[in-house]
Amino acid sequence: MSVALFIVTILAAYLLGSIPSSVWYGIGYFGIDVRKHGSGNAGATNTFRILGKRAGTIVMLIDVLKGWTATCLASMLFYMGTIGETELLMYKILFGIIAIVGHIFPVFVRFKGGKGIATLLGMVLAIHPEIALVCITIFIFTLLASQYVSLSSILATLAFPVLSWIGVFGHPEPLLIVFGFIMFILVVITHQKNIVRLMQGNESRVKIFGRSKTTSIR
Repeated sequence: MSVALFIVTILAAYLLGSIPSSVWYGIGYFGIDVRKHGSGNAGATNTFRILGKRAGTIVMLIDVLKGWTATCLASMLFYMGTIGETELLMYKILFGIIAIVGHIFPVFVRFKGGKGIATLLGMVLAIHPEIALVCITIFIFTLLASQYVSLSSILATLAFPVLSWIGVFGHPEPLLIVFGFIMFILVVITHQKNIVRLMQGNESRVKIFGRSKTTSIR
């Protein structure tokens, strides 16, 4: 692959990840910048808290799509004959990580973004959909049981490298296992405050059932 094409695809992955869905959607439809309310985080969870379930779901799906699309740039290069099959996984991981970096540090809104969990999910769906679906199931059951998004995210992220390691869906791929554990460590780092609040019993819960209401902003 030429240097120019490599730079273009890296930039494309970053710009895809940088799309600030929660900020643009909140301001465009509600006149509310979610970064100025709730946890101050420009992600789907804070959007759920501030703007309600419908807005949060839309933002989450867009963030998942960002990660999936950026990761699939590698597949596009493969079908173009630019990279080989042995390089495909490496480039998928690279482009997906770049998209997550873009989500956390988005150029469009002064590099203040979210934590990248939904974008990571989109990336994992593009790389290994079977394991991704198991991780989603773990996330949902943990969320229903605890109502803690942070705890659900951490456990679901940990499940990916563990399932890859034990070879539930085929022969273990070392690169995928290493990537999974690195992502788990990064998720723990980005959720340090949440972990402290969980240990202190002060972490915010997400109301799963019941009528959704948009927070009144004055």
